Amino acid sequence: PLFPCSIYAYLWCGHPLAGRDEISIDDLEEYPCLSFDQGSNNSFYFAEEVMSTYDYKRTIKVNDRATMLNLMKGLNGYTLCSGIICTELNGPEYKAVKLETDGVMNIGYITREHTSLSQIGKHYLEELMKFQDEVL
Repeated sequence: PLFPCSIYAYLWCGHPLAGRDEISIDDLEEYPCLSFDQGSNNSFYFAEEVMSTYDYKRTIKVNDRATMLNLMKGLNGYTLCSGIICTELNGPEYKAVKLETDGVMNIGYITREHTSLSQIGKHYLEELMKFQDEVL
């Protein structure tokens, strides 16, 4: 584990709830929850999203980031995330709004036993650590 962080709803900036400082899971109920399709083999163990066992009213599975971003904008969909957002990758039209919950995510990484992290892996972790004070 690297650090704990709060849970955020990742939304299009034009979403009806995007102007709030915090939103509840009940506020999101009428909007589709977007998640990445992990296939059928052991998909529960590989889910990227926090609260993957929650019984959402509407869910849409996607295979790629571009489709997810388009559905966020076109359907006012959302996904749950750590709040660590790369504007250079996704553009300025999306934002993370803190979810009203006691739940916490733990950001970390896994390596194979008896292996060393590559230089680029170490650099990635250094960059990730810069966000730890912003997301709790």
